[in-house]
Amino acid sequence: MSSKPFRIGFIGVGGIALSHLRALKRIAESVGGIEIVAAADINPKAIEVAKKEFGLQHAYLGLDGYREMLKKHPDLDGVDVCTPNAFHGEHAIATLEAGLAAMIEKPMARSVAECIAMNAAAKKAGKELVVGFQWRWHAESRYIRRQVEEGLLGDIVYCRVQALRRRGIPNWGTFTQKDKNGGGPMIDMGVHLLELAVYLMGTGIPQPIAVSGQIWRYLGDKPDETENMWPNWDHGVYDVEDLAVGHVRFKGGASLVIEASYAAHIPEDTNDVQLMGTKGGAIWSRGEVYTDQNGFQVNTKPAFLKKTDIWDEKLRHFIEVARGERENQSSGVEGLAVQKILNGVYDSAAAGREMEL
Repeated sequence: MSSKPFRIGFIGVGGIALSHLRALKRIAESVGGIEIVAAADINPKAIEVAKKEFGLQHAYLGLDGYREMLKKHPDLDGVDVCTPNAFHGEHAIATLEAGLAAMIEKPMARSVAECIAMNAAAKKAGKELVVGFQWRWHAESRYIRRQVEEGLLGDIVYCRVQALRRRGIPNWGTFTQKDKNGGGPMIDMGVHLLELAVYLMGTGIPQPIAVSGQIWRYLGDKPDETENMWPNWDHGVYDVEDLAVGHVRFKGGASLVIEASYAAHIPEDTNDVQLMGTKGGAIWSRGEVYTDQNGFQVNTKPAFLKKTDIWDEKLRHFIEVARGERENQSSGVEGLAVQKILNGVYDSAAAGREMEL
């Protein structure tokens, strides 16, 4: 544990940042203390909440407020970027160029080109870029990853990923506007399970070589006429997909299929990853591994898994990486691999053919 508090700044302090701030509050003692030094945002109300509830010391308003913050606080230990997808690249690169470690929320960016530029900025600055992938911190994720590492599943040959909502079109934010979000459920929700799948598939970073995708829009751009959990979305600006599917081929022969939806006629919401290997398989949501043992088909599940809060673990990881106390387990290189798949699905759907990566 460090003997001095971790001094952190935020670019964007509303919405998702509140989950980060609450996690920082919970883990403060275990990491030697945390100071919420500065934040930049375009919303005065978000700034006021951060001051009142989390002890924010310095605030900067306006679209260019983050530049002033970075200039006036070069002694920060790290910056947490919690802005919409359209600004991830701009804000992360500015942070890295200021000589500070950066964490960004998922997805890493809207495009592969942005991800490449972000990784280049991190390399040039010699600072860490952490992508806020969080589902890898689940207890079940830790268990299945360990079994894959130890060879219990053999070579992973196939992976099925589902991030499906029956009717869950966001009625806030920019999630339904392609130019701001980069896409719909595939880049918004699918990214979570996709990064988890890539993480679970092996100890290295799987290399996608080709993607085939299709997308459909049939509900979101029409008036809301059915009872649902988030009614009255703005169908007038809705230009993303309701449902997207993708098939990915990896170097070495493995394949992955992913399905993501804001609206689909299915019995219930589903979030899951299933692995199939030459020696065994696994289902993430169940925390189970399936294999053969002494002539029998065996299903195994740990009798005990230590449960941890994924937000706490994500922020703790960033702090320890920024301090140089831990290897970056969620780097921009991993973010780039995931982004190639996400953009590949959209590019393939637009072109009507498989896209080589």
